[in-house]
Amino acid sequence: EDGQKFRSVVEVQRFLNGGAAAAAVGDGAMTTPSKRSTPRKSTKSPASSAKKAAATAAPSAKRSILAAEPARKKGRARSPAKASGGHGKSKPAEEATPKFSAGIRVSKMFVDEATGKLRPFKGMVGQYDAKSGRYKVVYEDGDLEELSEGEIENILYMDDNNRDESSGKKKNKRPPVVENESEEEDEKEEEAETPQPIKRNAAATKDSLKKNKKNFHEILMSRTPRRSAKKQMNYNLDSASDDEESYSSEEEVKSKTKKSKRVTTAKTAAKSKRTGRKKKNADDDDESDDFHPDSESDDDAMVADEPESEEDFSPPATKGRKKSGAAAKKSSEAAEPKKKEGKKMYESFKPMSNPIYMDMSLDEIQKTKSFLDPCGMEATDDIIDRLVGQQLEKIGNLLHRALRPPESSGSKGTSVGGSLGSQTNPLVLGTACSGTDAPALALTIVQEQLERRGMGHLFKHDHVFSCEVEPYKQAYLARNFDSKLYPDISKLCDDPPRDVYGQEQPLPEFNLFVAGTSCKNFSMLMSNKRIDIEDKGCSGETFLAACELLFKEKPKYAIFENVIGAPWEKMSEYITGRVKLSSCDSNKSISKGTKGKEGELEFLFENNKIVVHKVPSVFGVRCGAVVDGYCKGSSTKVIAVKWPGKSKKNCTLTELMKHNGISKKDDTLVFENEVMYCTHYSKVDTKQYGLPQTRLRTYMFVWRPDDDNFDDDLGQYWEAILKYLESPVRHSLESFILEVDHDIIRVFREALNGPAGRHTHRGVNQAPDFWNKENANANLPHNMTARERLGLDEFARPQTKWGPFGEMHIPPHWWLEYLKCQGQRSVDLLEILHGSAARDAESHDSNFASFFWNISQNASKEKHRSAVSGIAGCITPGGDVFLPHAGRPLLGCEKLLLQGIPYFRLLLGNETEVQLGDLAGNAMSLTVVCATMLAAMTCKQLRKDHQASSNKDIHATLNSVTADHPFYKAKGAELDGQIKQFDGEVTDTKPLFLKLSELAESAIKSSIWCTCETSGRISHSSDFLRCAVCSVASCRDCCHGKQGYQLDSHDIKDVHLTSDEHDSNSFEMTLRSLMPPSLHMDKEGLDKMASLCDDKYRVDGLSDYVFVLHRIKRHRMKWIAVYYARDGVIGEAVAEFKIIIGEVESRSETADRVIGVQGELKSFFPARKEPLQFGNIEPCAIARQCTGDLNMKWAMRAPESTTCLKVVGHGSTDSFRVQVGLTKDADAELKENASAKIKAKKFGAA
Repeated sequence: EDGQKFRSVVEVQRFLNGGAAAAAVGDGAMTTPSKRSTPRKSTKSPASSAKKAAATAAPSAKRSILAAEPARKKGRARSPAKASGGHGKSKPAEEATPKFSAGIRVSKMFVDEATGKLRPFKGMVGQYDAKSGRYKVVYEDGDLEELSEGEIENILYMDDNNRDESSGKKKNKRPPVVENESEEEDEKEEEAETPQPIKRNAAATKDSLKKNKKNFHEILMSRTPRRSAKKQMNYNLDSASDDEESYSSEEEVKSKTKKSKRVTTAKTAAKSKRTGRKKKNADDDDESDDFHPDSESDDDAMVADEPESEEDFSPPATKGRKKSGAAAKKSSEAAEPKKKEGKKMYESFKPMSNPIYMDMSLDEIQKTKSFLDPCGMEATDDIIDRLVGQQLEKIGNLLHRALRPPESSGSKGTSVGGSLGSQTNPLVLGTACSGTDAPALALTIVQEQLERRGMGHLFKHDHVFSCEVEPYKQAYLARNFDSKLYPDISKLCDDPPRDVYGQEQPLPEFNLFVAGTSCKNFSMLMSNKRIDIEDKGCSGETFLAACELLFKEKPKYAIFENVIGAPWEKMSEYITGRVKLSSCDSNKSISKGTKGKEGELEFLFENNKIVVHKVPSVFGVRCGAVVDGYCKGSSTKVIAVKWPGKSKKNCTLTELMKHNGISKKDDTLVFENEVMYCTHYSKVDTKQYGLPQTRLRTYMFVWRPDDDNFDDDLGQYWEAILKYLESPVRHSLESFILEVDHDIIRVFREALNGPAGRHTHRGVNQAPDFWNKENANANLPHNMTARERLGLDEFARPQTKWGPFGEMHIPPHWWLEYLKCQGQRSVDLLEILHGSAARDAESHDSNFASFFWNISQNASKEKHRSAVSGIAGCITPGGDVFLPHAGRPLLGCEKLLLQGIPYFRLLLGNETEVQLGDLAGNAMSLTVVCATMLAAMTCKQLRKDHQASSNKDIHATLNSVTADHPFYKAKGAELDGQIKQFDGEVTDTKPLFLKLSELAESAIKSSIWCTCETSGRISHSSDFLRCAVCSVASCRDCCHGKQGYQLDSHDIKDVHLTSDEHDSNSFEMTLRSLMPPSLHMDKEGLDKMASLCDDKYRVDGLSDYVFVLHRIKRHRMKWIAVYYARDGVIGEAVAEFKIIIGEVESRSETADRVIGVQGELKSFFPARKEPLQFGNIEPCAIARQCTGDLNMKWAMRAPESTTCLKVVGHGSTDSFRVQVGLTKDADAELKENASAKIKAKKFGAA
């Protein structure tokens, strides 16, 4: 700003330090000068030419200069008080007289931090300091600046001159930037543009000021931009969006930062200043703009928009002048190494064209792919307990004999007794990184289920410690488990370790260690950012820490869990200390690990030991490991390894093998371990263990072999039991989600309507058009590519009709308050997935099909359907899941249920929805980890039985020894004894039905009329809209012109309800006063029903049960009272009687309305006992009494009937696919795909 020139960096440093001399050491090298005695004052002025000179110096010198400046305060940069040699010197204090009086208004150009654009800031001249000859100027945003008389006069002149030239408007345009033909010309232009010293005093003439007008303008334009309080990030097309998670390891962040510092030249920095671009100074101590990686707990997290190549992380092109010719080529080569062009993620998108079961008949689909009726089961019932109980029943006999005391013997084979978990050998559990501590929960449920089956006295376990790094997870564990809690797995081997409270707590003894070490760096979702064990990522560090704990504490058993993409063979080598040399040529490592890990395994000879010195990525060995020897072929004998020569200090594996005659094809290299462990790992899928979720994981069983036999085959028996415990999914996703009127959902919806939701809603309403290609969002290419390849019209939005600034109209069953908080990217993704479902060869309307959509993903990654309808995709941290048929998101507690975690048994605190989702995403599936532990408890007994049998196949032995279930038979006998005939006074239900039919009209008016009321809320509106044809209804408040429900295709009629008529609370009290607490079915009537159709619906015997009132529910246009008949031991519902009050049939206004009361009887035995009946169970009998009718009529469902249906229509209309927006391109591709005869992959679910 002073127009000062400097001949060297030393002079620049002198200027910055108030004239203090800087000692020059050698060529251009310098020492850091001493601090000034008086700190530099920070003022609001443009960037000085001193900083320009510093920018043109060598990078190392630049850093040294910057380090010499005193640290600045947080906020905007200020200019120092003028040192000697600059312009604008004031007179001495005794001679100085103020030229400008206080109160004069000035205007000066600065870069606004909030917008990043140049604009004038208004200010007012304040107090004059006679000593320094400077004025204090206060600007509109409260910033203070000290200016000399000449500077104020120049600003006033520039302000007046701009007004004159632009007819009263300020002229703030920047002079045009011209491209240079060569680097030399560029340097000349920079030199020419350097402001020259100007004499700024009261006598300066307008001619001289006009002559230097360009200099002033350049000075005003070159101020460092204001620093924004909110982090600003630049994105390429494939970078992750702000509202979605993205991953980056700490090492990548550091390497990229260093690289950007190396390649940024001084000229580029100078250009960026001239173009007004924000530069971060090295000595700024305000908030850093660096991207920080997620915490290590976010395992397997959803990545919304994941780059596929390193080019995706490259900074955007520098605006301004461009280099040409050799200079540009040289600069580009220096800035970026040569790379192969990476393929963008969205370019690999392919639509799904094959129907799910296209190679199966409808009968086969019905028998093999359908689910069982939930039989009155709700998500908060003991559904998880029953799944664990089924596993115990499967291996009941084997488990019973394994847990017996050692002296006992079973009927089949010889009993080992005293196995893990018995009274003589209690199972003592220690867990680490297991998320929700599912292993401890599973053992608690196992104990309860065994007690209910008369085996509780045989099983004994204890959970002694947990380890978790996240504070909110530590709070969860402390509330729910009475065990020691440690904060970091990497510090468990400290002597002694400290718990989460900072107290020294020695690690208790344990014999089973279960660890679900971090999988973030191993997950396939990480794509090109996956790193290996040795690359110091959180996944590798937590695994190595778990190994260290194994070797120190030496537990008898351990179980490790991680994603299937983890380097399991290497992990096994780390634990066992044995490397199969034949596998070293295979790709055991993760492909994109640390560079420099190629080559051969190298050794050093130290203290007469062969020590590992360098480890390539294909070996699971740590540096410093000592070679113990090698094993020939399948032999377990360890042969000593000899060093190639005494004079040789190091050697490679090839040299070592050649010298010792080691065969790479057959032999195994053995390293010293403190304890011998064997390993065996197996891939599992959560949906094969009763939970409706596709979650592929690998579990590794680690055990100490008897007699140190490395070839111990116990792992084969463990895997056989693990596979035997597989159980197909019996109930679909809908059985594991909460009822819409549950308290948890009600609270969540209230939050969406509360301050937090309104705040998010305001942000959505201010967002411009997402589909603006000129200012494209980073995620727009994903949506555009998906629409193009699906054959979906670019502007087809039939499902939501979304637009900019929050405009949308959604289906009437969707949660409007939730969609209001979703950005345009997410809403457009819903449109794409809806169109994809319609486009599928087996077309579906997503409003009526069970889909599971993760809308935190990008359109190029998320598919509209999973392998099996009714089964959820993988639950991951950060995933925002939407269920289109339910019109709502999947909440965190429901994600826990899909993982088998019974949240209602837990003490949850103030965990947010995001934290509950993370708990679920990082958890082990409870039924899966339970199966692994049950297999560990019984595998020794199975091996003993197999060795005593004549079977060659382990599975044959397993089937024979588990055939008998003594405790299961005892349970059945106990059940028979508890079913008693009903004995008591009964009352006829006819008077009850008559009274209820009189309340039918009131039931309709007080029922649910809008989706906003489905969770217990009552609409504030008294005016409702209802379709005369299909009876869909909505309140006026949810049908705004900008945001609301789609009702334009319906025949809408206005309905007015007073507050008293729509009062659901008062009607519920009236209804409860009439409903009896229990019902009893007459035996004579049930026998007559059973005789009519050979008891196809299995109603015989229901007269022995009492139907107890379960709940009263408010529905659309009706109220429902539900009665269940339950068995006497387990409490499972065996039958249901449902009483409906209100509209018993929905009909159009042209037909007669059916209003009254209806009872529906449903037996669950077809879904409980063989032969099983899949699909929904329909009522086998109904009793109906309409309003005004004095007679109650019973009707029974005919077992089979044939009828004729005639469909009559006129005219033509667009098909569903055309209405969705699919084009002829989609039709052509489907036909082409069908002709290819591609068969879909089979899936063997229930």
